[in-house]
Amino acid sequence: MIFYFTGTGNTRWAAQLLAEATGDKLLYIPDELDNTNLRYELKDGERLGFCFPTHGWQPPHIVREFIRRSTFIVQHSTYIYALTTCGDNMGYAMRIFEKELRQKGLHTNARFAIVMPESNVCFSFLHLDTDEKARQKVDAARQRMIHIRKIITERQRDIEELVKGAIPFTYTYIIGGYYNKHLITDKKVWVDEQACIQCGLCQKRCPVDDIKGTPPVWKHNGRCTNCLACYHNCPSHAIHWGNMKRGQYLLNKLLAQK
Repeated sequence: MIFYFTGTGNTRWAAQLLAEATGDKLLYIPDELDNTNLRYELKDGERLGFCFPTHGWQPPHIVREFIRRSTFIVQHSTYIYALTTCGDNMGYAMRIFEKELRQKGLHTNARFAIVMPESNVCFSFLHLDTDEKARQKVDAARQRMIHIRKIITERQRDIEELVKGAIPFTYTYIIGGYYNKHLITDKKVWVDEQACIQCGLCQKRCPVDDIKGTPPVWKHNGRCTNCLACYHNCPSHAIHWGNMKRGQYLLNKLLAQK
């Protein structure tokens, strides 16, 4: 089984490629968290995979919550791996994820990072990639996924292929620490009601049911993951984050462009 979380489609794309190669079942983490019994028993020889985006150089809090609330019954033969997607690098995000797994008595046999187009619009120094650069990243990621799928299907162990960046501690624990403490919030999201077409798509795309009504109103219930699915999916670009004016990105739209 493969557990995944996604905001703009990058991680879903990678998880789907893994599912196609392995035949393993895809399970969406927000849907799983709606269940009261988060108990997963793996059969002999079954793989256990986790795919998640890097948010502010850390794993999203919804992924960490899922690990903490879940019980995994594994076998000696269970092959465990994790893959994170990131805009340029992921710092020590996988180290934090590994720590969560260890609390459950688990450890990964293989760990990967895939560089995908940037989707974060919440930092002044981060910018979305141009279409050309985004396509280059996706093309490179396709080749990386061929390699990663081979490793996972062959159950190769003691593999770590990460993109930590030049100063991973600073990225994750200083900049990322600030980001995850202060910027993982729906209180900075707002809607231009003149531009809103009241389609309700933002509410449908929110993975944590944090939006109601049209024009949308955010519930401020503490569940926002700052995945920016509402922002990037808005067809009229009526949703904004903070005072910065940035563009939008969705993988499906990029792939659909000729």
